[in-house]
Amino acid sequence: MADQPVIAETAIPVVIPRRLDPEDAQQALQELQTILKRQEVVESLAQRQEDEDGSSNLLEGMLQRQHEDEIRQIVNTLHPADIAFILESLPVQQRQAIWQLVSQEYDADVLLEVEDWVRESLIESMAHEDLIAATGAMDADEIADLAPDLPPDVIAEVQKGLTDAERAQLIAAMGYPEDTVGAIMDFDMVRVREDVTLEVVLRYLRRLHELPDHTDQIFVVDRTDQLRGTLSLSRLLLSEPETLVNAVMEPDVLSLNPTDPDIDAANAFERYDLVSAPVVDEQGRLIGRVTIDEVVDVLQEDSQEQELSRAGLQEEDIFAPVLAALRNRAPWLLVNLCTASIASLVASRFEDTVSHIVILAFLMSIVAGIGGNSGNQTMTMIIRAMATGRVTGENITQLVKRELQVTFLVGACGSLVAATFAWVISSSYAIAAVMMAAMVGNMLIGAALGVLIPLLRDRFGKDPAMGSSVLLTFATDSLGFFLFLGLATVFLL
Repeated sequence: MADQPVIAETAIPVVIPRRLDPEDAQQALQELQTILKRQEVVESLAQRQEDEDGSSNLLEGMLQRQHEDEIRQIVNTLHPADIAFILESLPVQQRQAIWQLVSQEYDADVLLEVEDWVRESLIESMAHEDLIAATGAMDADEIADLAPDLPPDVIAEVQKGLTDAERAQLIAAMGYPEDTVGAIMDFDMVRVREDVTLEVVLRYLRRLHELPDHTDQIFVVDRTDQLRGTLSLSRLLLSEPETLVNAVMEPDVLSLNPTDPDIDAANAFERYDLVSAPVVDEQGRLIGRVTIDEVVDVLQEDSQEQELSRAGLQEEDIFAPVLAALRNRAPWLLVNLCTASIASLVASRFEDTVSHIVILAFLMSIVAGIGGNSGNQTMTMIIRAMATGRVTGENITQLVKRELQVTFLVGACGSLVAATFAWVISSSYAIAAVMMAAMVGNMLIGAALGVLIPLLRDRFGKDPAMGSSVLLTFATDSLGFFLFLGLATVFLL
């Protein structure tokens, strides 16, 4: 009998999504934009030919399939975070075209990575079955993150596929407000009893398929899930296997409550260099944990919100329709227009002074601008200190005094330069002196308001950063004009 030939099986290569450097991600985006532009040209030419002779273009279909294959080859080798970056960087129509070509195995990860304003449009374009498949692969806390954007029937369908424990976790996570620890906590963690040996713990860990992400410590609980302490992985690996857990665990643990603000948790991570922290309920039972990746997201979102709030804006899709952008930007711009009109009205009351000493019209903008800049510096410091919890009722007076002292010293030095400039262009010591006094005075006003405006907005339950710069500019412009022109009226006329 002849020997049977040996057939070598060809291994199917596994495509592992790659993480890109920022420059590589930009290059991938440019490549996709080039392909999409070529596709638009082909569609335009085909439409023109169809209008002329009424014939369908087979070449168009072939080129479109070729373009789609090129897009798939680029997109489906990327990491979900890089796919999310590309989707956020494209107009809505192109974004939808790319999203349709993303492999379904990446749907869940991409939806979790993209910004909220992009996620809404992606979910709207997905079929019901695709949404079920994507969310069905998520953990309870991840589903809770998407719940506000998911149709109710999808959430109900997904809940049917969860275990009783997972369903309870999902309901609990969805019950916490958006900016709380409960909304960002993770239910996937490792817990052990305190009366077992480290050898037992090691055997238990080996039975797991993998450790949860960002596992730097194991949580020690009793039979009622009361948190007793934590066991670091380094202590677990370096101690003798016969040692009991309670002999090497750390009983003094920083724990979080699910109703705590998430920014407080982020500040705790920053202060104590944490990688993870347990979340316990009012009875001290361990119900979840917060990890460093969620904290980084919280810090980034808080920073972005503060930057937008200072300009009176909320987060928006940079490719959103014009009317949507108008609703976001117009309110505070109209407020700014009103405040600028009031500042101009103040200046107009001193028309006689300016008509006699024309050089004042060129100098008063300096006084107003420097006062606004000084106030913005102070306000930025105060808003940051408030975000980190460093501003309390007991130290407000001390903060105001300190800012006034710093501003006075800076203003005194800067006003000498401004006074010298005023003297050079006017050849008048009196104008230079008025310039110096008005500049110092308006900088002090700006510093005081830079402290008080965010504190008062916070006292009345408003975002301290929202529109604060608009209010500050109004005050420093109006009072700066009034102070400078008023002093000029009294001492120069």
